[in-house]
Formats: sequence, C-alpha cells, structure tokens
Amino acid sequence: MTENYSNEVKAEALKIAKGTQRPGQTKEQTRLIAQGIEKGIAEYRKNEKSKARDRDKARKKQARAKQVEDAEQEVVVGADRRPNYLPWMLLLMSWIGFAVFFFSR
Repeated sequence: MTENYSNEVKAEALKIAKGTQRPGQTKEQTRLIAQGIEKGIAEYRKNEKSKARDRDKARKKQARAKQVEDAEQEVVVGADRRPNYLPWMLLLMSWIGFAVFFFSR
C-alpha cells in the first residue's frame, strides 16, 4: 500500500525524522519513521481541509440566512414607508360632499 505524497510533505517528514534520529538508528528505520510522519501530515491536512469545508459551508449558510432576513426586513420597512392616500382621499371627498350638500340647499 504505497501512497503518493507531495515532495514537500516527503521532505518535511524526512527533515523531522532526521531531527529526531537516535544514535545507532539505521537508515531503514529512519525511512519508516519518515513514512509514518508523511502519513500523519497527510491525514492532518485532509482533516483540516474537511474542517475548512465545513466551516465555509456554515459561513455561507449563515450569510444566506442573513440575506433572507435582511430582504424580509426591507420588505416590511418598505411597506411602512409607502404613504397611504386612501384615508386622506376619503376625508377630502366627505368634506366636498358636505360642502355640496350644505350649499345646494
């Protein structure tokens, strides 16, 4: 089961393995340790990508919910700001009707 990792990961793993090398440790043992470190780095990066995707999805979902909320709030505010002419027209018509009735007698 040979997995291919990037050269950057391999170099980083080999550097860490050589940095922790014990006296009398063979090159084969160091290579095996480096492979284990490569797997650990790859697994860590895979998990971090997954977590980043989940965070991004949650952020986008929250942004969409905020947009919907803002749009609903604009609709409500827009309805409140529109002037309502019906009561004024009815008042004016009633005064005109009263004046016509009063002066026609």
